[in-house]
Amino acid sequence: MVDDEFSRLLSTLFKSHPWHGVSPGDGVPDLVRSYIEIVPSSPVKLELDKSTGHLHVDRPQRFSSMCPTLYGFVPQTYCGESVADFCAQSTGRKRIRGDGDPLDICILSDRDFAHGDLLVMARPIGGLRMIDRGQADDKIVAVLDQDVAYGGLTDIDDCPEAIITRIKHYFLSYKSPPGSRSSRVVRIDSVYGRSEAHEVIRRSLKDYVDNFGTAEAKLSRLRQLLVQSVK
Repeated sequence: MVDDEFSRLLSTLFKSHPWHGVSPGDGVPDLVRSYIEIVPSSPVKLELDKSTGHLHVDRPQRFSSMCPTLYGFVPQTYCGESVADFCAQSTGRKRIRGDGDPLDICILSDRDFAHGDLLVMARPIGGLRMIDRGQADDKIVAVLDQDVAYGGLTDIDDCPEAIITRIKHYFLSYKSPPGSRSSRVVRIDSVYGRSEAHEVIRRSLKDYVDNFGTAEAKLSRLRQLLVQSVK
């Protein structure tokens, strides 16, 4: 009860860190709260600064291709050992590691968004099993909750193929210049459906707790430190 009151008080005094301080929602994995970093119209790649929780410019988009969807991550997720093991099991590849980032999510919507740095609710319908330099880097594909055009989709098989092709093309090309002869550092081994997307989300939630602890434990520790500081 004391921790609940303490948590409510903190929420009125400070802005929550988008990765660590925001809940992924009560409906996970069917409905997930997502933090949006970039929008399809952005010529600049924005990314959350993990230490401060502020959105910052990672780099201008190097080429003409722009992310075709809302793009961000699911709070309180982490691509660690459990996510990497699932990727290894699904692909038959060995020595797969997690990329150490929150779980990425691409969200389909027919609405235009002027900027990122906002929270939305989304329904996962599938994902891309992407591997970047030997690291599991899954991209969950979801639809904006209650979206007029895409909100009724329940599985990635229901999604127009051209949209998935466009998402795949972006991630396969955004790190390699046109005409590059260097070996591709990013590969997409498969496109999977809703049930596997849910499993990846569950595993990323587990990886987060394994690496950062539960919200309750962190809150209790913070309360202890504050009590100690005034003694």
